[in-house]
Amino acid sequence: MATYISLINYTDQGIKTIKNSPNRLDAVRKMIGDMGGELKDFYLTLGAYDLVVVVEAPDDETGAKIFLAIGAAGNVRTTTLKAFSEDEYRRIIAAIP
Repeated sequence: MATYISLINYTDQGIKTIKNSPNRLDAVRKMIGDMGGELKDFYLTLGAYDLVVVVEAPDDETGAKIFLAIGAAGNVRTTTLKAFSEDEYRRIIAAIP
């Protein structure tokens, strides 16, 4: 599974309907599961971003579909990073000529 870390900010629409956000989170968790992925971690944050999530997906195409679907709802904007685990990091570094 590929891992993604997404830095998220509420849109004007999302903050106006903030009370509905727990229900939206539940729906997103289900949508990710239905696409073969998993919402691994969710954090409400203070600072430059409102939320941080960690998502696993079977591949990059599915990861892209997940975050595009989340953004298409109009409640948040995402900045998504592909992440590599420590084991993957060690393999990558070991393979450098």
